[in-house]
Amino acid sequence: MPPVADDGGRPVVRPVTPADWALWREARIASLTASPEAFKARLADWERGGEEQWRARFDDPATYGVLAVRGARPVGLAAGLPAADGLPELRSVWVAPEARGQGLAGGLIGAVESWARGTGARTLRLSVLTANARAVALYERLGYATDGRAGQELIMTKRL
Repeated sequence: MPPVADDGGRPVVRPVTPADWALWREARIASLTASPEAFKARLADWERGGEEQWRARFDDPATYGVLAVRGARPVGLAAGLPAADGLPELRSVWVAPEARGQGLAGGLIGAVESWARGTGARTLRLSVLTANARAVALYERLGYATDGRAGQELIMTKRL
């Protein structure tokens, strides 16, 4: 059963379960369609894989996803992924243009930070395209600091 918004029609931020793969797909396709300049990934990368690729995204119990949902429609997403070096990573943060300015990005990121703390992590890392000034400013407001560069991306970290 899809989640519902509260009485005020505000989006609800909630964790993703494997059964939510289609809702995650809808949100991710929307993010890559509406804001392609914000992501290194491209829509074509995800369109090739089909349902199996979308389902596999949450087969790993170490992976965490969170959605912002208004009614039955996703309006935001973020993910937390384990990294080989042990530092969890914040990925795929996006809020639909019509839902921006309501604190959803902070809520989504906060949920991933809580997940990371729950894994015992003391630091959360992210990569953001240097040209995405709006996202860089958001991450800085939330306490992330630049820790390096990798090609066209800034590497930012936050002590949890």
